[in-house]
Amino acid sequence: MQTSSTVYDFSLTGTDGKEINLNAFKGKKILFVNVASKCGYTPQYEGLQKLYEQNKENLVIIGLPCNQFMNQEPGTNEEIQTFCKKNYGVTFPITQKIYVKGDKIHPLYNWLTRKELNGVVDSKVKWNFQKYLIDEEGALIRVFGSKVKPLDEEVISAVKG
Repeated sequence: MQTSSTVYDFSLTGTDGKEINLNAFKGKKILFVNVASKCGYTPQYEGLQKLYEQNKENLVIIGLPCNQFMNQEPGTNEEIQTFCKKNYGVTFPITQKIYVKGDKIHPLYNWLTRKELNGVVDSKVKWNFQKYLIDEEGALIRVFGSKVKPLDEEVISAVKG
């Protein structure tokens, strides 16, 4: 089990197969969102893109496709990237598909969901578009449920705060 006090020890792989180095985002907040293209919350991509555009000097949003909730992300990595760009104009990083729960949970999500690792809170990813906000030093500061839209006041104030 990987223990870390920040997210900077984890690596992700983009839909293009290239590593997304989380160290590159030190000094910015990071919003991790498990995403899916066939979900009732899929239109949140639009709000995520707006939030990113309005705050990209101090915020990075990373979409993490997951097919663990009613198979709502069946596409290939290439199909997912194309869907995001074509339908929502997404310019923030999208990773290859990952597991956010269960035996194959990605190490990042193991850290995000376990207080003994992140030092803040235990949580479970209950559905697509759950959001985890990380501060400029790589510490977890907030968890937002799927129903909380990216442009809701509580997200905006946490991002700007």
